[in-house]
Amino acid sequence: MGTGVRRRMGVEERRQQLIGVALELFSKHSPDEVSIDEIASRAGISRPLVYHYFPGKLSLYEAALRRAAEDLSSRFAEPHEGPLGARLRRVMARFFDFVEEHGPGFSALMRGGPAVGSSTTNALVDSVRQAAYEQMLAHMGVVGPAPARLELVVRSWISLVESTALIWLDGRRVPREELETKLVQDFAALAAVAAARDEELATLLRGLVKQETGDGPFSDLAARMIALAEE
Repeated sequence: MGTGVRRRMGVEERRQQLIGVALELFSKHSPDEVSIDEIASRAGISRPLVYHYFPGKLSLYEAALRRAAEDLSSRFAEPHEGPLGARLRRVMARFFDFVEEHGPGFSALMRGGPAVGSSTTNALVDSVRQAAYEQMLAHMGVVGPAPARLELVVRSWISLVESTALIWLDGRRVPREELETKLVQDFAALAAVAAARDEELATLLRGLVKQETGDGPFSDLAARMIALAEE
């Protein structure tokens, strides 16, 4: 028979356990609805012991956000192979996997929570946006500072993705797959409008468009635009 003695966790192992428990709770409930007592209960420890590792809910919330931010940033990573439209479609699928898994937590992070406006929260949100921006430039083969109009396009599109995800979470009235494709096509449309005024960007897009397949999201958008013009 076993002794029933539970292995004692080290300091860092316990901290990581608490962050994991907190992230799971913050992903399913708004931060204001999660209590230290509930976190302690889920972790199988006492309330005072939680405070031994974290001074309060705010610090634990920020630690959970940091882990979530690292996870979300990684969703934009994708091998730089194949058509850009197909790559972005896979990126959007992983992004919305995260949004679905962490709905209330994602909303709290973007709309506000116990740490809204804090330097830590702002830095975490900015780090996700910057990681997405850098990944997008890498997908387009841009090395070094981006041309001014391309930077506007990419950063505007990242903001559009964020706001679209927040709106979608409130009712989910549009099928998720349709929304993912729409956002990829939104990027193509924004880039095309900017390229009409920027020959450097137009040259870059011509090279990317040549790699597209007939059944990709960019080709589908072009076909729909032509059909609208012909009606």
